[in-house]
Amino acid sequence: MDTNQITFREAVIQDLDRIVFMLSDDVLGSKREQYQQPLPESYITAFQSIAADPNNELIVACSGEEIIGVQQITFTPFITHRGGWRATIEGVRTASKVRGKGVGSLLIQWAIERSKERGCHMVQLTTDKKRPEALKFYEKLGFKASHEGLKMQL
Repeated sequence: MDTNQITFREAVIQDLDRIVFMLSDDVLGSKREQYQQPLPESYITAFQSIAADPNNELIVACSGEEIIGVQQITFTPFITHRGGWRATIEGVRTASKVRGKGVGSLLIQWAIERSKERGCHMVQLTTDKKRPEALKFYEKLGFKASHEGLKMQL
């Protein structure tokens, strides 16, 4: 795959089916996502909320017209760090046929540059502890496991 030909753009509603498919197409995603036709209304509602929020961007990576990756970037102002902005990267996924071919690295690099454009002083993300290979991937891109994150399912 020629990674020089990959383009990035904000997702549109017509991309949602492909996005949900990619999110569900791995061991952990298949347990928490619900890819079916038609898509559950909750995905459409979430997409509309993201699209309407100027501090959220759902970005797709494309090879030609084909969507081969996705990520969500949320820009948040904080009182800490002198009132600076942070970017949080979530939902990073590449199509199974391009995994290990550099698409994920390009997605993250694109998100870092976009975060700089938005004036962020920090980019943060989390990865599931059941994905040790993802932790190594992010560390190779310059991320440091500097904090212990906690979550509570509601």
